[in-house]
Amino acid sequence: MSKLVVRCFSISVDGYGAGPEQSLQDPLGQGGMALHNWVFKTKSFQDMHGAGGGEADSIDNGFAAKGFENIGAWVLGRNMFGPIRGPWPNYDWQGWWGNEPPYHCPVFVLTNHMRPDLRLADTTFHFVTDGLDDALTRAKAAAGGKDVRLGGGVATLREGFRGRHIDEAHFAISPVLLGQGEAVFADLDLPALGYAVTRRVAGEGADHIVIGRA
Repeated sequence: MSKLVVRCFSISVDGYGAGPEQSLQDPLGQGGMALHNWVFKTKSFQDMHGAGGGEADSIDNGFAAKGFENIGAWVLGRNMFGPIRGPWPNYDWQGWWGNEPPYHCPVFVLTNHMRPDLRLADTTFHFVTDGLDDALTRAKAAAGGKDVRLGGGVATLREGFRGRHIDEAHFAISPVLLGQGEAVFADLDLPALGYAVTRRVAGEGADHIVIGRA
């Protein structure tokens, strides 16, 4: 049965998933790139970006590799697709990743403004204007029984938790303090929503926490 999962979502020790003042030049906000240092060193990340090398036998690499296992579709908030706000001025922007996105399956992007489907290599982006519930319904149908990965951003994760849609979430807690930015757990009472910590593992570059249904 298809599940909705969050994988490899990096946060700071003080709970931020992105820094302040996000922009085209600084898409993760000030200091936000440091949240992902743990994954940059892994073989899974290096292989994905064609660099080769990386740590193959580490705990961190195990979590990075698992992030793409049995994933049949993704759901992303609009900020995860690009920096453009409001109506699309044109369709020139095609994402942060170039001509070969790392998804390799259908991706459903939440937006308030219609846009035609976009196909890049083996990934098709569908732009959903009817909200998260509709995106999840479409993603699960497209996943063909595999899991759907909720990729973020922070506001989308919070909505997923509030609606009790998320079955399991893996957070990589990086040894970084941001002080401000996008707070992942703001206004969320996870125990009241039926969630509990189900696993904790200390990795080489981050501590890994898995939250699931209690």
